[in-house]
Amino acid sequence: MPENWMLPSIFPVGGILFDFLFVLIAIPIEAYVLHSRLKFDKKSSTFYAISINLFSSVIGWFIFFVSEPMLPVQVKSELINYIFFNSFKSPNTQTLIILTSCIIFFATFLIKFLILRILLLSLLNEPIAKKEEEPKTSHRQRWRHFSSIQLQNTNLVTTILIANSLSYTAITVILLFRSK
Repeated sequence: MPENWMLPSIFPVGGILFDFLFVLIAIPIEAYVLHSRLKFDKKSSTFYAISINLFSSVIGWFIFFVSEPMLPVQVKSELINYIFFNSFKSPNTQTLIILTSCIIFFATFLIKFLILRILLLSLLNEPIAKKEEEPKTSHRQRWRHFSSIQLQNTNLVTTILIANSLSYTAITVILLFRSK
């Protein structure tokens, strides 16, 4: 880490407002996907969509503010130029943006999946009074339970991937309209 590490003194208000707009767009899209694919009720799917989007947005901004002081000067210059003037100086920046966008997409997908998994485990597994004698389960029943957990996990991954893809597509369309 550099010795002169500190948080930036100027916050990108325009970027934060656009992120707020993107979260407002992503929440209903992802809530609809969670409702239709995972069969949550509308209230639960909206709660989960709000939670995963706000938590992933906060984590994303935290990562941005921590990593920004460590960026090379040329990348910082391009970033500032894009945030304030919506243009790039260097033609090589397009490649960097495409690579960064792919990394952000998959990182957001992973963060949203982990947050939703944690929320589901913490909210759905409320402690129930245990019986003193647990019935013995056979090997076949344990295997069936393990298989159903794997199927649910695969369904959750697919659903989050679809929801994240749809919300990122809507955000990309808005960014394309903004640039014209």
